[in-house]
Amino acid sequence: MPLAIPPRVHDLGGGFTVKRLIPHANCRSVGPFVFFDHIGPAELRADQPLDVRPHPHIGLATVTYLWEGAIMHRDSLGSAQEIQPGDVNWMTAGRGIVHSERTPDRLRGRSQRMHGLQTWVALPREHEDVAPAFAHHPAASLPVVELPGARLRVVAGDAFGETSPVQVLMRTLYVAIDLAAGASLVLPADHAERAVYAVEGEITLDHVPLPLEQLLVLDPGSEPVLTAACDSKLMLLGGDPLDGRRHVWWNFVSSSRERIEQAKADWAADRLGQVPGETERIELPER
Repeated sequence: MPLAIPPRVHDLGGGFTVKRLIPHANCRSVGPFVFFDHIGPAELRADQPLDVRPHPHIGLATVTYLWEGAIMHRDSLGSAQEIQPGDVNWMTAGRGIVHSERTPDRLRGRSQRMHGLQTWVALPREHEDVAPAFAHHPAASLPVVELPGARLRVVAGDAFGETSPVQVLMRTLYVAIDLAAGASLVLPADHAERAVYAVEGEITLDHVPLPLEQLLVLDPGSEPVLTAACDSKLMLLGGDPLDGRRHVWWNFVSSSRERIEQAKADWAADRLGQVPGETERIELPER
């Protein structure tokens, strides 16, 4: 039977909340994905822009994907890139990177809708301490598969006969699915681990209602059928299993607890870099 993971709501401040699905006590990862946050849908007021101050990461790649809104990414490599709906921002933290995420200057003073996902992909052990990197992929560069009543954007990895240009370090599955009313789609068993997340609409999985905003971890080898009663959106994610357990503490991911302790000390001592133009930062949490 598929495993259903309910969301936990986290307040990021200013009344802006996210729904966190993994990590969860019953599901630490799906393929390389070790963190899954659903942002919004929400209305950001003109006087409350998105302002996620500089903070560090190690041992992972962050993946931002939007349906609505815009976010300006800046990092300690000097990258400055606005992400818009359908684009992919893929930031490889490796041995350490610092970044901020804010409402773009051009949108400040205006309200805006915000709706998207932020996920983390753990790096394979042999690549956990690679040099940090950042890549932006415009929506037009991502392959789209058109099937009867279904539009599938391959965000990262390979799926439905297409491969995303996003460079991944282990086999990955990440697909944005749009289903029209009355359409059905078979989810192939091409990846070892898979989960499906219903974003909006009215959907069944093998004729059983698929709850919105719950992560459903699929049985290995199964080929369930999605059917939409109205226009619907979903995400399909997964890939090869991780090569061992990962520890997740705050914004740090590693196969080694000692490495996380080192990252904590490095951030406390301001050794992980600075984001050009930024003067603020988020301090280490107490626990």
